[in-house]
Amino acid sequence: MTTPQAESQTVPQYVYGVTRADATIPDDLAGLEDQPVRVVSHDGLAALTSDLPTGRPLGQRADLMAHQRVLQALVEGGTPVLPFRFGAALADADAVRGELLESNTDRLTEVLDGIDGRIAVRVKGTYDQDAVLREVLTEDPEIAELSARLREVPEEAADAVHFDRVRLGEMIVNALHARRERDGERLLSALAPLAQAVVAHDPARDEDVLDASMLVTEAKRAEFEKAVESLSEEHGDRIRLRMVGPLPPYDFVPEG
Repeated sequence: MTTPQAESQTVPQYVYGVTRADATIPDDLAGLEDQPVRVVSHDGLAALTSDLPTGRPLGQRADLMAHQRVLQALVEGGTPVLPFRFGAALADADAVRGELLESNTDRLTEVLDGIDGRIAVRVKGTYDQDAVLREVLTEDPEIAELSARLREVPEEAADAVHFDRVRLGEMIVNALHARRERDGERLLSALAPLAQAVVAHDPARDEDVLDASMLVTEAKRAEFEKAVESLSEEHGDRIRLRMVGPLPPYDFVPEG
């Protein structure tokens, strides 16, 4: 069965992304407001579209989820897709064909060539904070000595060692930061050689050790997944390592 072509009529079209014209699209794929997803084709390319909802602004949670659902259905089916950011729309199917596909055929084809046969995944590593804090308190001699000394101070003398407690806190924070950077670099250096491209994201929380998007070829996929599993087992008592994907390859397509 074939995904319906968008008709040439003046109905604003919401655009989810671009794939190849011969790509397999699920027949029952639904987009915003459960509108059927159609394709607008030109010269080997296909834009995935549906009628743009009218009478209200975009941005509801259901809209965002529908946008992601369409793209996720494609990548999970092994279809290369150049994902568009939420909110892309054009005047009608003719505008999609002319302004998007015809005007950018070479560029869109080049981007699709760069992601075809590859999957995008996100790898995240998170500390078990209690386990890592125990490491810091026992493995750093200066911190261990100061911590032990402060534990012996009676409660009535706590004010006298206030600045020592502040110093201990700063030392622990610095040690955790250094450990996080070191562990993150080790994890990344173990996985990066198996990926074609890597985009490292800044940790969002203190316990985040690694947050990286990686583009992996299908030929390396099994080896990459095994490496993630091995690292997870190696660090399982102190770092929770997980891989999410395949995902729409937002981090590996150019903006604009």
